[in-house]
Amino acid sequence: METNYDAIVVGTGISGGWAAKELCEKGLKTLVLERGPMVKHVEDYPTMNNDPWDYKTGDVITNETRINQAKQSRTRYTTTESNKHFFVDDLKHPYNETNRFDWMRGYHVGGRSLMWGRQSYRLTDFDFTANAKDGVAVDWPIRYKDMEQWYHYVEQFIGVSGENVGLPQFPDGNYLKPMELNCVEDVLKKSVAETYSDRIITIGRTAHITEGTKPGQGRSNCQYRNRCMRGCPFGAYFSSNSSTLPTAEATGNMTLRPNSIASEVMYDADSKRATGVRVIDTETKEVLEFNAKVIFLCASTVPTTSILLQSKSDRFPNGMGNDSGELGHNIMDHHLGVGASAEVEGFEDKYFTGRRPNGIYVPRFRNIGGSTDSKDFIRGYGYQGGGGRGGWSNSVKEMAYGAGFKEAITTPGSWSIGLGGFGEILPYHENKMTLDYDKLDAWGLPTVTFDATIKDNERSMRKDMQFQAEEMLTNAGFKNVRGYDGDYAIGLGIHEMGTARMGHDPKTSVLNKHNQLHDVPNVYVTDGSAMTSAGNVNPSLTYMALTARAANHAVEELKKMNL
Repeated sequence: METNYDAIVVGTGISGGWAAKELCEKGLKTLVLERGPMVKHVEDYPTMNNDPWDYKTGDVITNETRINQAKQSRTRYTTTESNKHFFVDDLKHPYNETNRFDWMRGYHVGGRSLMWGRQSYRLTDFDFTANAKDGVAVDWPIRYKDMEQWYHYVEQFIGVSGENVGLPQFPDGNYLKPMELNCVEDVLKKSVAETYSDRIITIGRTAHITEGTKPGQGRSNCQYRNRCMRGCPFGAYFSSNSSTLPTAEATGNMTLRPNSIASEVMYDADSKRATGVRVIDTETKEVLEFNAKVIFLCASTVPTTSILLQSKSDRFPNGMGNDSGELGHNIMDHHLGVGASAEVEGFEDKYFTGRRPNGIYVPRFRNIGGSTDSKDFIRGYGYQGGGGRGGWSNSVKEMAYGAGFKEAITTPGSWSIGLGGFGEILPYHENKMTLDYDKLDAWGLPTVTFDATIKDNERSMRKDMQFQAEEMLTNAGFKNVRGYDGDYAIGLGIHEMGTARMGHDPKTSVLNKHNQLHDVPNVYVTDGSAMTSAGNVNPSLTYMALTARAANHAVEELKKMNL
């Protein structure tokens, strides 16, 4: 196998797929490494057409799964019978917790781009300037103007449905036609518009094709099956498998190598550049070395940071690019599991068609100036939620057979609606991951230990998240409004980020404004580890935009012979 390339990309998830596409399209012979097995679009989606009755116990989390995937099952939905194959075995891939940390992982080609929630939102200058304004952590080295064209670029390619609403804290984008609200969601939308001047209800902005086609492998319109986490045979939602990787492969410049764990980035002290990546074959445990002019680390936050921490040399005794000591620190996520639900009366003659893979969204309305500012917490939150009509299952405990049962299963239940908060976690230096060299994995690499918790700012925010959700549902005239603040630990939002942050100063950050390691400019990091603050929206679109922007910069720097 060839060992010399123009570029190496580590990881095939959302950011890795984008790096592969951009670098290959720009003419670079690119090696793409994935630690897990191959997953080919459509043919390797084993449960994509299954129904609950195709499983002996229904589509639930089984006792066996709770043993083998105990941590992966904490979400209560990722390891159902239809989804579990895309999430790792916790016994084979252990990690350690000083404080509970819910690390949800998928080790296969495509990574979590196959299982993501597909909500696609832009950060804004409320986010990019927040740290500087609040005196928290370090300032972002970029602003919205640096990202705007790249947000537009990736939205155009992946396909994002949604509506433009003209809010400065919720930047508009390049959208396909929005999905429709149902009847009870419309009631809430009208009530919020009449009651509040500082907030709105809109449909979620989600990476689903709702009109036309998009580049990739046979990508067509969403069929409203809502089986997205299993892989979509229509390519209707964006994934690396259906979109960026096929596009990269079509150039003839991509070499994809699955079952390849990147253990470290190799460094040459004389040139002050990385020379390549050392790899462990997961099946043979053979150690291989691949060389390249430029390296993109896109393995997702924790693996990328682990690779850098493992990349030790005389120049970098504490890990490559870690002169600041910030590598592994400032872990963030989005906190959730708080909000309210209610029952809705008066729509018993109404129903909906299909299973819309999307919900409603309430954009941030806290701490954006004037009367919106809170004295109890900084930063903000939004809500994701929706309304629906329950099924027959609650009413058939005594009707397991017969005519009554047949009638019950064809009769929809009552309408309900809910709002779930989605809030920002601040970048606390003490929230960190470290490597444990006394506990090695099956390939002789150190395991990860997490020590991260939410703090007073998030706890105060959660009180407001619950109160405002209860109030909005009550004002809409809904019945039996019930607030909740459930079981949350960092990681449960599946948006871990921040462990190799961007910044202006090498003394306080790991990456510069172009996503390069400050002191190793031919190494780029564009996954969630690069985030300087979290914002309060789903971050994947930002990872894509950062990756496309960084790849463009890398190619320009190669042309100038700066790398």
